[in-house]
Amino acid sequence: MMDATIRNHWFLDPGPLSSWIDRFADELAAQRYTPLTIEGYTASARHFAAWLGRAGISIDVIDGDVVRRFAEHRCRCPGGRQWLRISPKYSRRAGRFVVFLQEAGVACPPPKIASPYPLLDGYQSWLHIHRGLSERTIARHLRDLHKLLPELGTATLDYDAALIRSVVREWRERTGPADLRTITSALRSYLRYLAGAGLCRPNLDHAIPPVLQWRLSSLPRYLAAADVERVIASCDQLARGCLRDRAILLLLARLGLRAGDVACLRLDDIEWTSGMLRLSGKARRQVRLPLPQDVGDALLAYIEQERPCVPEEAVFLTMIAPYRSFAQSSHVSTIVALALKRAGISDPPSSGACLLRHSAATSMLRSGATLEAIGTVLRHRSLDMTAHYAKVDIAMLEQVAQPWPGELPC
Repeated sequence: MMDATIRNHWFLDPGPLSSWIDRFADELAAQRYTPLTIEGYTASARHFAAWLGRAGISIDVIDGDVVRRFAEHRCRCPGGRQWLRISPKYSRRAGRFVVFLQEAGVACPPPKIASPYPLLDGYQSWLHIHRGLSERTIARHLRDLHKLLPELGTATLDYDAALIRSVVREWRERTGPADLRTITSALRSYLRYLAGAGLCRPNLDHAIPPVLQWRLSSLPRYLAAADVERVIASCDQLARGCLRDRAILLLLARLGLRAGDVACLRLDDIEWTSGMLRLSGKARRQVRLPLPQDVGDALLAYIEQERPCVPEEAVFLTMIAPYRSFAQSSHVSTIVALALKRAGISDPPSSGACLLRHSAATSMLRSGATLEAIGTVLRHRSLDMTAHYAKVDIAMLEQVAQPWPGELPC
C-alpha cells in the first residue's frame, strides 16, 4: 500500500500547489482528523492539482465550475488510473481543498450572488438587533418570505389588505395548517418591519386572517420517572460519547432545557463556584438556574475526561473530527431518540428533546411544585403555558370535576 502511495505521489505532480497541500494536511491534523482521512484528502488534492496543470487551468480562476469539470473528467492521469468518472466523495474532498485555497487567499473567493429582494437584508438585521431572534428563526422567516414575495411583488407601497389576504388564501390551498402558521407569522413580522420603516401602509399585518387552532388542547407528552432514568442509564452502553450524552440527557431531564439551550451552552456559562448555570433563551432573555449535583458531576466528567481539547467555546462538541459545536439543535433531539431506542422504549409519546422537558415539568408538578415555580424553571413568559401541565394531575382534576348530570327533565 505504501509503495502504491509513493508511486502515485511521484507520478502526480501538484506543481505550485505542492506546499499548499502540505499546509492543507497540517490544518486537517490540527482539527484532529485521523492520518488515514488526511491521506485521503491530500490524495484528492494532489490529483486535482495535477489535473489543473494538465488542463492548463491557472490557480486564480479555480471555482466551483472547475471542481465540477474535475469530477466529470475521464481520468487518464499518471499513476495507472483508468477512471470513467471521479467518485462523488473524491470530488467533494477536492472541493474542500478549493475552499481551503479560497480562505487562504490563493484562489478567488466565490462571487456573491445579489439577492433579488434587497429589502430582506434590512429585515434580517432588524430581526437580529431589534427582535432578538435566533439565526435559525431568522433563516426560517427568510425562507418563508422567499416563497411569498414572487406573488406579493417588490412594490411595497402598493400593498393593500386585498392583496395580503389573497396571497394567504392561495397558500392555504397549498399547504397544511402548521406550515401556514409559520408562513403567516413571517409575513406579519415583515409587514411590521416595512410599516416601521415607512415602506408600506401601517397595520397591514392585521389583514392576515388567523389560522384557527385549539391552543394547548392536547395532553403533555411525557415519560414516567422510571423510564427517564432508564434513558439516562442507557448511555453506559456507549463506547464513545457516553459522558457527553449522559450530561446532555441530565440537563434536559433535570432542568427542562430546550434543545437549543443545550446546543448553545458555552463553557463560561457554567458558574462552578456558585453552582449556577447561565442561559440565554428566546429573544436573548438571560436567566440563571441552580445546577443540580448530578448534572454538575456529569458535566465535569465529560469536560475532563471526554471533551476534545480544541479551541471551541461550546460545551458539547461532535465526537468525530473536525470537532465543532452542533450545527443544529436537532442534533440534541437525535441523541434523545437514540437513547430511547437503547433503553428499549419502543413507543414513546415523542422522540425529541421536548419529551424530557415535558417529563421534567410533569415530575415537578407531581412532586408538589407550584405552577409558578415550574414556569420559572422552564422560563415560560405566560403562566397559561405552564398551566398546560396541570392536565396530568389526575387527582386534582377529580376533585374539581363535576358529575355528569344525566338526563334532565324537560
